[in-house]
Amino acid sequence: MTVTKSEKRTPWLLLVFSLPSARASQRVEVWRKLQRYGAMALRSSGYVLPNDPANQEKLEWLATAIRSYKGQASVVQVQAFDDLPDQRLRQLFLDARSRDYENLLRELKKILTLPHPRRPAGRLSRLRRQFQEIAALDFFENPLRSRVETLLARADEVDSPKAAAKAKASQYSGRAWVTRPRPGVDRVSSAWLIRRFIDPKARFVFSDDPSAHPAAIPFDMFAPQGFGHRGEDCTFETLRKEFAIRDAKVKRIAQIIHDADLGDEKFGRVEGRGLDQVLIGWAQQDVPDDELLRRGMELIEGLYYGLG
Repeated sequence: MTVTKSEKRTPWLLLVFSLPSARASQRVEVWRKLQRYGAMALRSSGYVLPNDPANQEKLEWLATAIRSYKGQASVVQVQAFDDLPDQRLRQLFLDARSRDYENLLRELKKILTLPHPRRPAGRLSRLRRQFQEIAALDFFENPLRSRVETLLARADEVDSPKAAAKAKASQYSGRAWVTRPRPGVDRVSSAWLIRRFIDPKARFVFSDDPSAHPAAIPFDMFAPQGFGHRGEDCTFETLRKEFAIRDAKVKRIAQIIHDADLGDEKFGRVEGRGLDQVLIGWAQQDVPDDELLRRGMELIEGLYYGLG
């Protein structure tokens, strides 16, 4: 269907609001949310975002919250600002993201100058998460984004140089693997992958503190060593790539687990939602961690065979 000019979405959303002077803490809360949304403050009044369904929903919910705080709020669809041309407003959004990306670039360049053993894995993970948060607010495709992506890819290449795939099998044979309690869909599927393709004699322990099990290999938890989320990959994907597992069905399972764990619909796979809900249901029944993991691994084994 052809969209006529009158049906086109207006380009901007404007939130104007006021709160009673006694609501100082709520004022700070609203300001922080607007910062997280990437909203641009106007000198005159109000906050602006590009008009899309996600931004409109965020501002509508925020306006509702402001009214519940005894304040006044309106979300207005704006075609243009007479004192701020569209090009200039777009540039303000680009400039804001440029500052964010430049900070990331500086930190990444410092890390990449270090020898591999001295590179802080936790810091790289933090930078990857920051990049994802910034990219979500990059409404106008800032050119610095691709530079950050390139450096992150270089970090992935160096930090994950197929060393695990080439490592001697004995290095990962008969080991203990540690992860957080109450395993969910990424952890149970990762445990299945470990035992089926990497370490058939693997033993699994649960702890919030990997240092309590120094001989164990951490997975899907914050630890300097081990295997976890990297870039846009969930732990299952990281393990599959690290150990060069090329089984076609495992690749399909990786897509299913990614979408279920991260919820970003990257691969458009919905099968994992059911697996996730079953695991959540068992956890709510107080099924012990070991039993939860065993049942979850059986689910993934069934999925593997069910893929034909």
